[in-house]
Amino acid sequence: MIYFLSDAHLGCRALRWNRTRERRLVRFLDSIKTKASAVYLLGDMFDYWFEYRYVVPKGHVRFLGKIAELTDRGVEVHFFIGNHDIWCHNYLKRECGVIMHYKPYTVEIEGKVFYMAHGDGLGDEGDKKFHFLRRLFHSRLCQRAFYLLHPDWSVRLGLKWAANSRRKHEREGQPEYKGEENEPLVVYSKNYLKSHPEINYFLYGHRHIELDLPLGDECRMLILGDWVDKFTFATFDGEQLVLQRYLEGETRP
Repeated sequence: MIYFLSDAHLGCRALRWNRTRERRLVRFLDSIKTKASAVYLLGDMFDYWFEYRYVVPKGHVRFLGKIAELTDRGVEVHFFIGNHDIWCHNYLKRECGVIMHYKPYTVEIEGKVFYMAHGDGLGDEGDKKFHFLRRLFHSRLCQRAFYLLHPDWSVRLGLKWAANSRRKHEREGQPEYKGEENEPLVVYSKNYLKSHPEINYFLYGHRHIELDLPLGDECRMLILGDWVDKFTFATFDGEQLVLQRYLEGETRP
C-alpha cells in the first residue's frame, strides 16, 4: 500500500495543541508501518525548518523518530519540500533515511503514472507578491545571508513569520475551492496534461482543501487536505487511489 499526505505544519506557534497533533500523526504512521511499502510526504510537514551545518530546529522528535523507524523497516519515505520547509537539505536524508524531492516528481507505480508536488508556485503566476517571496526564499545568496544569523535569532524569526502567515489565513479564511477555471492547481494540471497525456494522477498539498477531480477518462487530480484539522491522506493499492480521513485508529473515505 502506498500512502500520501501533506501539510502538518508541525511546530506552528499560531496553532494550539501542537504536541497532540504530532502524536496523532505519529500514531497514524505507526498504524501503517506493517502495511506501507512507501509513504509520500508532499510538503509543509514542518511550519518552519532551516538547517545549519551542525544545528536544526529543536522539537518534532516523535515524528522524526517514527520516520526513521519506517525507513529502518525498509519503507520508502519520500519528503517533498514545501513553502514552509524549503530549507531542508541533507539532515533528513542522512539521519532519517528519507528520499528528498526539491521539485515536482513523476514516477510510475504499479503501471500508473503519478505527478506529485507540494503545489506552491504552480499555476498562480498572477500572484506577484508570492512569487517574489518564493524567489527570495529559494535564493542561495539570501539563504547564505540568513545562515550568518545565530540559530536562536533565525529560528525565532522564521517561526514568527510562519505564525503570522497562519494567523492571516485564519483572519481572512482559508480560500475555498475556486472552481475548475480559477483554481491554479487545476489549471496548471490541465495544461501540463496536454503535453504529458501519460499521467494518470496529479497529487498536491499546499491548498489545505480536499479535492478529487477527474481530468479525463484516465486521469484524476487530488489535493490532499492537511494534518492541521482535516487529518486526510490518500492510499493507492495498485488499482484504486482513495482519499481518506484518519479518525484515531480507523479510517473512512
